[in-house]
Amino acid sequence: MVYDVNEEVVKVKAQTLENQLCFAIYKATNQYTKLYRKALEPFDLTYPQYIVLLALWENDHMIIKQLSEKLSLGIGTLNPIISKLVEKDYVMKTPSPMDKRSVVISLTTKGRNSESTISEMISTKATKWDSFAIFDDQFKLKLQELNTLLSQLNEGEEKK
Repeated sequence: MVYDVNEEVVKVKAQTLENQLCFAIYKATNQYTKLYRKALEPFDLTYPQYIVLLALWENDHMIIKQLSEKLSLGIGTLNPIISKLVEKDYVMKTPSPMDKRSVVISLTTKGRNSESTISEMISTKATKWDSFAIFDDQFKLKLQELNTLLSQLNEGEEKK
């Protein structure tokens, strides 16, 4: 609280929404998700389903726990996404040969074969998005800064 010249108590205004970094990141995330939604629509994929496929294209045959950690998604959030991908024949679930309690998520033939087509569609659409006009060094710098911030946030969370 602060006092004005008449010695009356004046409430200090909390930080405005537009000055919050978390809100700017939230809005940017929503906007990128909308852009990807349009690119993924022909494949009947949502953005969360797409990031699962991205992770599996990098490293196929992952147990759900590994996938959960890689994507920073809770297993309860991840399971319905995987179930939908199974229904759409992009992935399959099999018991782990090492631990029967674990489930391995693997790409199906459709899932493997769709990588180049989906990636091409994303790339084609991305060139039309103004936000991707900075794709060169500026984009890499911004991505690096954001990843640094994320690492700092994760370190802060782990110290609690």
